[in-house]
Amino acid sequence: MAGLLVVLGWCAVTLYRKALTTLRAIEVLSDQVSAVDLVAPSVSVSFIPAVFADAAVVLRNVEQNRADRSHRSQVRRDARIVRGKLMRNAR
Repeated sequence: MAGLLVVLGWCAVTLYRKALTTLRAIEVLSDQVSAVDLVAPSVSVSFIPAVFADAAVVLRNVEQNRADRSHRSQVRRDARIVRGKLMRNAR
């Protein structure tokens, strides 16, 4: 029974120390966040989640991204073909 009380006391002290350490870390973090808020208070976020965006706009953006990716791939493919022809014909 005495051993159980010792273990419970030790666990309580350890938990108390960890809680104090956590509270101190939160205090330091809040100071850092408030310092950042003072430096850049006018930062505006223009991100709109797709859930709230218009479906037509999201679809248009997806199709545009696909077209851009396809175009970049084609440009890389054409450049590889040109390099290959230059290497093959370089004598």
